[in-house]
Amino acid sequence: MTGSGEDWLSDGLDVEGVESGLWVPTVDYVAGWRSARETADRLNRALLGAGFELSEVRAVASTNGEGRGVVRIAGWPDAVDRLAGLLEALAGGDGGVA
Repeated sequence: MTGSGEDWLSDGLDVEGVESGLWVPTVDYVAGWRSARETADRLNRALLGAGFELSEVRAVASTNGEGRGVVRIAGWPDAVDRLAGLLEALAGGDGGVA
């Protein structure tokens, strides 16, 4: 805690004014997240099928500031390196798209 009162709850962020960049009331973040979640689930199933453990590398659903769905890949560097190797092999080994 940083002192008396409940100031520590805000962690330095302006929680009173949601328009400050954290959340915009008119943006449908949930719809974007749902779309990203469906795609992340599909990618996670593909990763499992390729022999990866989701504790090593996984797709994570999120949204950007405009509420658009975003899928991020999170993982240990060695697992992501293996994934990159598989993708490079599919692309013909030259880093380009087949």
